[in-house]
Amino acid sequence: MKSWINYILLFIVIAGYSQENLSYQKPHKNVLELAEAPLAPSTIMDSKGENIVFLYRSAYKSIEELSETEMRLGGLRINPVTNIGSRTRYYNNIEVKNNIKGNPKAVSGLPENGRFANFSWSPNQKYMSFTNTVSTGAELWILDIKNGSAKKLTEPQLNANMRTPAVWFKNSEALLVKMLPKNIKALINTKEAVPTGPTISVSEAGVKAQNRTYQDLLKNKNDEHNFEQLAQAELHKVTLDGNSSLWKTSDMYRRISFSPDGNYVLITTIQKPFSYLVPYSRFPSETIVYTSNGDLVKSMLQVPLIEDLPKGFMAERTGMRDLGWRDDKPATLYWAEVLDGGDPANEVPFRDEVFQQDAPFNGKVTSILKTKDRFSSITWGTDNIAIAHDYWWNTRNTRTYVFNPSNANIEPTVLFDRNYQDAYSNPGNFVYTKNEFNEYVLELNNNKAYLIGEGYTEAGKFPFVDEINLNTQKTKRLYQSTLTEKVESIRSAVNAKEGTFLVSIESKNEYPNYYIRNIKKKNKLTALTSFENPFKSIQNVKKEVITYKREDGLDLSGTLYLPTDYEKGKKYPMILWAYPREYKDKKSAGQNTSSSNEFTYPFYGSPIYWVTRGYVVLNDAAFPIIGEGDEQPNDTFIKQLVSNGKAAIDAVDALGYVDRNRVAVGGHSYGAFMTANLLSHSNLFAAGIARSGAYNRTLTPFGFQSEERNYWEAPEVYYNMSPFMHAEKMKTPLLLIHGEADNNSGTYPLQSERYFNALKGLGAPVRLVMLPKESHGYAAKESILHMLWEQDQWLEEHVKNKKEEETESSSKN
Repeated sequence: MKSWINYILLFIVIAGYSQENLSYQKPHKNVLELAEAPLAPSTIMDSKGENIVFLYRSAYKSIEELSETEMRLGGLRINPVTNIGSRTRYYNNIEVKNNIKGNPKAVSGLPENGRFANFSWSPNQKYMSFTNTVSTGAELWILDIKNGSAKKLTEPQLNANMRTPAVWFKNSEALLVKMLPKNIKALINTKEAVPTGPTISVSEAGVKAQNRTYQDLLKNKNDEHNFEQLAQAELHKVTLDGNSSLWKTSDMYRRISFSPDGNYVLITTIQKPFSYLVPYSRFPSETIVYTSNGDLVKSMLQVPLIEDLPKGFMAERTGMRDLGWRDDKPATLYWAEVLDGGDPANEVPFRDEVFQQDAPFNGKVTSILKTKDRFSSITWGTDNIAIAHDYWWNTRNTRTYVFNPSNANIEPTVLFDRNYQDAYSNPGNFVYTKNEFNEYVLELNNNKAYLIGEGYTEAGKFPFVDEINLNTQKTKRLYQSTLTEKVESIRSAVNAKEGTFLVSIESKNEYPNYYIRNIKKKNKLTALTSFENPFKSIQNVKKEVITYKREDGLDLSGTLYLPTDYEKGKKYPMILWAYPREYKDKKSAGQNTSSSNEFTYPFYGSPIYWVTRGYVVLNDAAFPIIGEGDEQPNDTFIKQLVSNGKAAIDAVDALGYVDRNRVAVGGHSYGAFMTANLLSHSNLFAAGIARSGAYNRTLTPFGFQSEERNYWEAPEVYYNMSPFMHAEKMKTPLLLIHGEADNNSGTYPLQSERYFNALKGLGAPVRLVMLPKESHGYAAKESILHMLWEQDQWLEEHVKNKKEEETESSSKN
């Protein structure tokens, strides 16, 4: 391994980098037209398929919104003025469609310039609660579905900082609401506060705390104070007529969950001490059961601070976890506990055990299941039938069990034991129905259940509905889509026994619309929506999914778009956009789950815009990184990465579409990391675009992406995979873009800043664009339009209009 001394000296000698005084720009009119196209509404349908709520919003926030006051504490981003998440995506209008007929109607009573979020059905689905954020705080509102009217229930005093500010009582006549306490202390301005002493952290000898590089953590006592004040809330019972009564005094409430019968409430509160190493989800907590009147029943669980788990993605803490209500019982709690000490390195016949206990939670605790790998979840059915799932990341394996929760002596039956990355063999997901408690449970017809599957095959996507006999494990196909020019997706069952399902249907130029399909009545379709294609300028673009092989014979694929002005025989510049994914077997890695009939949707981060600018685009190009058996995928990351890139270019070149000397590569996050590595270790590309990436893996020493080994276990892997360590090899123009407020684990803005400094110091052609206020995903319209402008300018200069001498030079390489 090369010494780091040169790079350390590089940091010292580089004083900074030249800057341009540039205001926000807008991209070329062809790109701008697509970027400013209006969004279709989000749709929420009730469980009976009778009523639909349409939620409208702008595609973007404004930079003014992103500039509102923000505190970053314990993994949260909070607006302390309005007491709601500072990055909350708001809707601005609501419509309702009753009885699935006719047109949606506007909801009456809504406030002007509303900022709506936190939508939640009442248990009987006659109402929907939501919040409206005003300049001074967040209000609770209620939507009457039948009447299509809305009204305000509270003043702007909600505490939505910890998410889920209101939970419905089971009778649908009131909500339990987090309200700002009257005794909250003033927040400390951490920028102006005078320190009273240093911040000290301590590590005990022998106690390992190998945590990921989380962002927005608490840093000092002032942060602790502010977090505690912003997490504090009182619980109030608020009825549908707006009457409010104190239900529970101030605490740091994290989770509230009513028992199915509504007689008990499970409440989790955050406790001290706080941590400077992990986010609030791993702070100490206590979970207590109360009656629906607020009387204490029992403290069920105390969880200590979680800073020192064993190594590995499958590590777990000891003690009760995943505590929750059985959906099929009035008031029964269940939970899982580890049997391997929480250490995946320990070899045991069973990893986890699941227990249950009935109300009032002072009787016998019963074991109901042991899982061979890490317990994941349970779908409850009846007294004698439930479905459980476990998984093991290291092997990419998952099991599905059917078991009898009333008799642990009856051995569970393994229904499916499979690689969860194998899309072609996926049996689908079980269908749910609502029970007498208005909880979702397994839909059963005697001992038969139903499965909805995506239906991915080598020939395309053909979703299906299966009936499975849980006694014999035999399946019967009830329906499978036969659409070939369009793509169907089965969203959910409306009534599986009657054969009605909610589906969406789309084509490459037809926007996805919703239907009720009745598979028992000649597959009859009833239209629910009629959204039009907002992207008319690219609706006729030629699009196909191409398949090709890597040099080692692995099957690869990507979605190829030709320019809107395509002329046969002409060779065009190309943009290759991708995101690497790790696999443990070649079979799964070589599968194709894309369809040329999917709707062409150029969202903000997409490269599809550039078909209007004369580029061929290969989007979602397969970039599998495989490590079979004891070999880890990252052991040969660079070799496989370059091989993937070469195979993609060779495939499109063989079709006669592109000038292979004018090919750009780009990606976001891990795709940005991919881009920098491809430019460092190959001469395949004319330029690159890397957005919000990480380029020095030694800054994420306790694992990254799907790498669970730490730096000291695999130093060569960390070194070889870090583009920063190979900055001297970079000769290809690279555009770096990063949000100044990136919140993603590992992709600190510092990653792009330091990488730029290294490249500039070594004379590489590079441009760094830091987007003010933006997080890992960009939100403000001003930022996104400027990002599109930057990318367009970069591609025009370094790819489409690449200088002839540069083309000759790259062709020689």
